[in-house]
Amino acid sequence: MKTRTLYDKLIDSHSVKTLDNDGHVLLYVDRHVINEYTSPQAFSGLRQHNRDVWRPSTTLAVVDHVNSTEPNRTDFSESESGARQMKYLAENCDRFGIELFDLLDKRQGIEHVVAPEQGFVLPGMVIAAGDSHTTTYGALGAFGFGIGTSEIEHLLATQTLVYKRLKTMRVTIDGTLGLGVTSKDLVMAVIKKIGASGATGYAVEFAGSTIADLSVESRMTICNMAVEAGARGAFMAPDEKVLAYIQSKPRAPRGSLWSQAVAKWMTLKTDEGAQFDREVHLSAEAVEPMISWGISPDQADIISGFVPSPNTTYGDHQNAAIERALEYMGLEPGTNFEDIEITHAFIGSCTNSRIEDLRQVAAVLAGRKIANGVRGIIVPGSSLVRQQADEEGLVDIFKSAGFEWRQSGCSLCLAMNEDILLPEERCASSTNRNFEGRQGAGARTHLMSPAMVAAAAVSGRLKDVRKLKPK
Repeated sequence: MKTRTLYDKLIDSHSVKTLDNDGHVLLYVDRHVINEYTSPQAFSGLRQHNRDVWRPSTTLAVVDHVNSTEPNRTDFSESESGARQMKYLAENCDRFGIELFDLLDKRQGIEHVVAPEQGFVLPGMVIAAGDSHTTTYGALGAFGFGIGTSEIEHLLATQTLVYKRLKTMRVTIDGTLGLGVTSKDLVMAVIKKIGASGATGYAVEFAGSTIADLSVESRMTICNMAVEAGARGAFMAPDEKVLAYIQSKPRAPRGSLWSQAVAKWMTLKTDEGAQFDREVHLSAEAVEPMISWGISPDQADIISGFVPSPNTTYGDHQNAAIERALEYMGLEPGTNFEDIEITHAFIGSCTNSRIEDLRQVAAVLAGRKIANGVRGIIVPGSSLVRQQADEEGLVDIFKSAGFEWRQSGCSLCLAMNEDILLPEERCASSTNRNFEGRQGAGARTHLMSPAMVAAAAVSGRLKDVRKLKPK
């Protein structure tokens, strides 16, 4: 019997029909998540052609990209265009019978935080959404991937997509994480190792003892950011931790259905001896707290390092690319990373805004104040995360330290609402992308873990969290 990877099993079980000899199949999609920003054209297409949504119960709509995160928000959005997008989403959900978590819903939040915490994502599912970070769902043993607007329309109308099979890559990480090292550091180290296009054309399976030791929320961070290496999908085999995470969720199967589901889910793993197109290995002991210095997620290094010179060999980046990055970031070669001053510290995004992330931040901030001249902002990933942080007493720590505590949304991750940096403002950020203008035109972004953001906030400059003296 032919051995298969987990990716092969997921795609084979959802292939309705083989379309050609070049790897294209008609793929059935179990569930679909939409938001106010990437869905309008798809709905307009349905209306124009007088088409219905074939299975509306399989789609969940959320408001997350353009909405206000003001602590006392009561309206759609502070921007006229944002308000129109949210109103159009509400109209379409009502017209086509799709469930919507609107701005004032107690379950509102970033789609890649909300869907898992509701139990909308289950092992073995294929899930698509109009956002590249749909790869997040792979932490639960599902296969999630981002799609374009025309594909959203096709999916809504047919529950299928024309899909081309990917090559397979396995990233194996073994060993024990050192002090202050998190899953964010792990995935940034992987991206640096293989490059921003190193996983282009691949579905990536993460494996190894280090992955097994991680919490489900930490695994989500890794699958989320795998797309920054070009991966179209990233996932991990489900285990007991995944079962424990799912079982308490509102939409998880119950009773005998749960037992049947678990029996099936535990078969979702790569067969022994299955071959991957590429294998990558990393030792956890070799990873230190990471920060990005440039304008691509793979332009990153350990916090104890220094700004590279354009004459330095640095992965796939040539002299011109390094020169461009340093010019945009306003950095001089040879500068110690810990000498780089910041103006902002942002904790949020679908990468690092879950309760586990906020607990790590609180552990650093307890008994400390953010430095003069630094604006600290924390945006929880969902309204439920926000509520839990309040119940656990984390909010008091955040506010005492001087951080703003806001409502949930994408916020400063991509600056599509009022949360925008000004040119040359420099932000320590727990987000996923440091592209030019990502947090505002001319803004400068340094990616790192939530704990490292907190350390930078209280230090006024990039800081190795391991060097903070205990309080």
